[in-house]
Amino acid sequence: MKKIGLLLCLAATVLGLAACGEKEQDKGKGAAATKDVTLWGSWSGDQIAQLEKQIESYNSSQDKYKVNYVMQEQVEEKLLTGLAGGELPDVILWDRYQTALYASKGALYAIDELVEKDDVKMADFYSEAVKEMTYQDDLYGLPLLVDTRILFYNKTLMADHQVPTTWDEMVAVAPEVTKRKGKTLEQAGFSLEDIGLFNMYALQAGLDLISPDGQSLNFNNPAGESVLNLWQTLQNDKKVYDRGFDDNNTQFAAGKLAMNYNGPWALADLNKVEGLEYGVSLPLAGPNGDQGSVMGGFGLVMPKKSNNEEGAWDFMKWWTTQPENGVEFAKISGWIPANQQAANDPYFTEDEYYSVFVKAMENARTRPTAQGYSTVEDLAMKPQLEKFMSNSIDAKQALATIDKEGNKILEENQ
Repeated sequence: MKKIGLLLCLAATVLGLAACGEKEQDKGKGAAATKDVTLWGSWSGDQIAQLEKQIESYNSSQDKYKVNYVMQEQVEEKLLTGLAGGELPDVILWDRYQTALYASKGALYAIDELVEKDDVKMADFYSEAVKEMTYQDDLYGLPLLVDTRILFYNKTLMADHQVPTTWDEMVAVAPEVTKRKGKTLEQAGFSLEDIGLFNMYALQAGLDLISPDGQSLNFNNPAGESVLNLWQTLQNDKKVYDRGFDDNNTQFAAGKLAMNYNGPWALADLNKVEGLEYGVSLPLAGPNGDQGSVMGGFGLVMPKKSNNEEGAWDFMKWWTTQPENGVEFAKISGWIPANQQAANDPYFTEDEYYSVFVKAMENARTRPTAQGYSTVEDLAMKPQLEKFMSNSIDAKQALATIDKEGNKILEENQ
């Protein structure tokens, strides 16, 4: 009897171990069924928490894929290194204007067949944002977020003045809300610090930023000169601004700047400033009534050698094509969705600030997608505009040099 009892105990033990083993094996199978999707991006700091909250919503919405965010300081360089044999993500969050440049290098995956297969309605997105993710008629990603600049004004400083809507009105109003003590600027009427906004002013002047064939710049003309003349009038003649006065972008919040151009990313911080009362208005209209602004923002792309194309595509569609997900991320981050249905949700259209941004999107245009245009901005445009704003060269010299150096860059990149 003792032997039988011992055998039963041993059998029970063995069976118990086997059962445990089966459970562990099943657990392993379950884990293997969830495929990892790696998302790269340059977003850091508080933005990581924003992304992770959105990612958590996606991960909990299904059980096939698990997205993980990995911050990369130089995501474009890491992409090229990965294609040469290093580590690669499955999907990348990046500034849309990079798309054409890296598509031309063969670094990105064209998604036209995926769009057609799943009947993704590209007309649901802002057309300018879609254009920025297109290269040689192929689509290389889905637009995710959009932004543009509109006029911010301090209600207290502008209490006795009409908010300008045109260039001429700005020239008239800005000096009235500028304060100096001797030669020292204590309160600026309007910020001219960001010369990168030249593109926006050029659109307001009625310019197409580049020739229709994408081969040459279109700044060196009277319309382009009118932009620099406006800047010179405001800075040198009316003295509404001094170079460097707002180089850290804090004077508006401090109540020392009456008006400036800013984007939706500024709202969250400004709304926290105690005692600051501010409003927003559409971008100024130029001499002929053009109310242009530049559309920027982010998109989602896949590298050419994605390890998990299906998972990357599923995540991209979930975030961009379902309006409720775009609105939810706006509540987390403050960004405006590139999906037009999401952007026209009451969350935006009934808000006194966001509604103006959405309205401005109607006339917003992206920067040219011609290869090399971003390099033109960095190496030709900005250095010459800095010299102009520092009174080292005049408007004609600045535009002529931008034209010469910029067209050479475009030619080298064709």
